[in-house]
Amino acid sequence: MSVPLVRVGELAEQIRGVSYGKQDASNSQLPGYLPVLRAGNITDEGLVFSDLVFVPAERISGKQRIRRYDVVIAASSGSIDVVGKAAPALLDYDGGFGAFCKVLRPNAKIEPHYFAHFFKTRNYRQRVSGLAAGANINNLRNEDLDNLAIPLPPLPEQRRIADVLDRAEALRAKRRAALAELDELTQSVFLDMFGDPMLHQKKWKTCLLDEVTIKITDGTHKTPIYKDTGIEFLSAKDLKDGGIAWGTGKFISAEEHRELVKRCNPEVGDVLLAKSGSLGNVAIVDCAHQFSLFESLCLIKLDRKLIEGQYLIGLLRTPSMLAHLLGKNKGVAIKHLHLVDVRNLRIPLPPVMKQREFAERVAAVERVKAVQRASLAELDELFAALQQRAFRGEL
Repeated sequence: MSVPLVRVGELAEQIRGVSYGKQDASNSQLPGYLPVLRAGNITDEGLVFSDLVFVPAERISGKQRIRRYDVVIAASSGSIDVVGKAAPALLDYDGGFGAFCKVLRPNAKIEPHYFAHFFKTRNYRQRVSGLAAGANINNLRNEDLDNLAIPLPPLPEQRRIADVLDRAEALRAKRRAALAELDELTQSVFLDMFGDPMLHQKKWKTCLLDEVTIKITDGTHKTPIYKDTGIEFLSAKDLKDGGIAWGTGKFISAEEHRELVKRCNPEVGDVLLAKSGSLGNVAIVDCAHQFSLFESLCLIKLDRKLIEGQYLIGLLRTPSMLAHLLGKNKGVAIKHLHLVDVRNLRIPLPPVMKQREFAERVAAVERVKAVQRASLAELDELFAALQQRAFRGEL
């Protein structure tokens, strides 16, 4: 029996985001102010409630307060990768969402969990990417969302499908949690061996980062000419989960790459630091993969006789050093670091043999993480296949 397709506009109320001026907003909680979620608070793993902006409570109407089962969607952005990102609210939230976002509030015709899962499907992402593409800013109109069609089996069947997908999602969440715990283990080992770098607990000598590196530079400041194939091109957003997310889908020609590497030539053992966008994210180049960089990434070539890459990675990930580094960021709308800030960063420098001992411990943890990542990748593929079948009426 075929499953009928029903427009989103018949299944959910669409609610616009909160408009406010810069003079109304605060980066910290003030009396009478409420938080507002923005596109950056929408992730593939769900809504995150950090890096918030706060506005006077009267600017947020009752309808604009986030309720359980709302699906929060990034509706406008300069990046096509951001537009359409969606995540459900698991609980009522005493706050709103910004004007570049929208909320879809499901009605009684559809199971809320089933509704939320639709907005995680590859098919949905592909459809909204095509709808949103614009010249300067990518934007989803009200009718774009209202006219999306969802297969709508009877409510009991929706609940059964949602339960299957929820259980598969729970397995993925456990794998992600295990990876996060391994990251915390690495950080704990670092603090045990070297202490808090900003408190100088171990009394190591200090130096400027520039004094223990061969070169600190960044990627091209020119907009590259993208090709369908060629040399992979990375930007700050491609540093994820402590590593490099290869498979960006962006390529430049070998000729353009040869020009770029005259200034910025990433090699195995180099450290990459996001100096805008995903500010402060770091990763080590751990495989011989030819690629080029955009200006949002800083390339740090180390003097391996003095400093180990894994030590620098661990150092830059400590909460106190990260806060110190981010405290140097410039800009209002777009936060960024200058190369001089990175070069002049003062760091503790323990004996290199101590650093290498830490690198060996990190390698042992990374072997365990590799197993967990492989398991998560399998679960991700299984989840995507289940989603596809569910919304084709085959599950």
